[in-house]
Amino acid sequence: MSGSPKYSTVTVAPAYARLEAERRRAREAARRRQEAQRARERAERAALRAREAAARRERARAEAERREAELAARRAARQEAHAARSREEQSGADVRRLAEVGELLGRIGAQDSEVRDLREQLGLLRARVGRAEDLGAAIEELRGRVVLLGREGGAPDRGAGHGSVLAGLEERLARIGPEAREHDRQGYQYCVGLLGELRAAAGPGGETRFRALLGTVEHALARHAATAGERAAEELRRADRAREAARQAEESAAAREADRRAAEEAERERLAAVLAEAADRLGVVRQSVQDAAAEAVELADPELAERIEAALASVTGALAAGAAAEALTAVAALEELLVGAEARLDELQLAYTRRMDLAQALQDAMLGEGFAFTGGAEQDGRLLMSFERPSGATYRTTIGTDGEDAVLLYQVDGEPDVLLRPDPDGAVCDRTEDLLERVHEAIVDRNDFVPGELGWQGKRSGGQPPKPPAAAKDWTWTR
Repeated sequence: MSGSPKYSTVTVAPAYARLEAERRRAREAARRRQEAQRARERAERAALRAREAAARRERARAEAERREAELAARRAARQEAHAARSREEQSGADVRRLAEVGELLGRIGAQDSEVRDLREQLGLLRARVGRAEDLGAAIEELRGRVVLLGREGGAPDRGAGHGSVLAGLEERLARIGPEAREHDRQGYQYCVGLLGELRAAAGPGGETRFRALLGTVEHALARHAATAGERAAEELRRADRAREAARQAEESAAAREADRRAAEEAERERLAAVLAEAADRLGVVRQSVQDAAAEAVELADPELAERIEAALASVTGALAAGAAAEALTAVAALEELLVGAEARLDELQLAYTRRMDLAQALQDAMLGEGFAFTGGAEQDGRLLMSFERPSGATYRTTIGTDGEDAVLLYQVDGEPDVLLRPDPDGAVCDRTEDLLERVHEAIVDRNDFVPGELGWQGKRSGGQPPKPPAAAKDWTWTR
């Protein structure tokens, strides 16, 4: 015959409680050591990343300095070339102006001390050409002295006719060239006007006027040539400055583009560094995470296993997508979850050990009462055990937990004192109850566990029978 299941809540004896407390402390210490090891590994990996980042920054700094040095060298070379061109242009202008002064001086026939002094001054100025000195004022002063002396000494080549002198001056104006006309229109027109006046004075009775105008014309021609040369040189300098400004603008644009690229590269490096940190931190805990998920399955906590696997997938997904901030946030959450999960798994392992110890105590006690052990299995966090008496009666036993306590649940089949249905006046299972009580006393004698009062549905008792454990309603055996 078989009846309703019989149950008993089991508490741990003080000695076993002390043993379990020692086991818990040992596991806590092991967790702390493991977390300290992970912290050291994270620190080592962070230090390695920092060294690699410093090496990259140093290489980038050296490369930037090399490029800046090359740019500065090119800039200095351009500036030197520009200065050399400017000096060359200035020297050319000074040479032309001194040549004009020398030509004016050559037209003076006198060879007195003042002329010799002017020639000496001219030689000194020619020697100073090319020394990057501003000779403009000194040349103009010398020119003025030469022109003044020419006026006082009369026209050069006095034996020559007015026509030949006029033709020579017109030829000098033509030799100055059309470019000079473009650069000094006012000076050209002034020279043309003076030549017209000189031509009018070349007639009869104009000797005095002709000689008076001659020095002015020569001075105007020399001045026109010098002004045109200066303006042509200034135009070249302006063009050179424009080219230099264009080059500087191009360099500025290139520098801005380089800064933009550098900023983009810095941002890429920052994101790469964050991804590398997340990957390193995942590498530190990944094996532990996988072990924890597997252990959660083994210890019948599939919800915890799913949470761990989902957290791991969040990290790997973010890393695969290159989402740096999300990866770092996810790996921090995974690290935090792992700490709590390992503490939870330690408690589950302690509970599993407690069930196994209780199962061993129960098996020893049942064998002591003549039972034969016919099999056992782990199912959803419970231990299922089967025993058989020589009479053929079977005792299928479930060891589970109800809160903090362990629970023994017996399903008995084949005992004559066990009714199929509870008696309205109270079911009597005297011989079965006595047998299980002896089993429980044998368990107590091991000094590990203390089974409580045995109860079942419909039990007659002088007091209030123990209530069945809430979780026991779902504990069913399947053959």
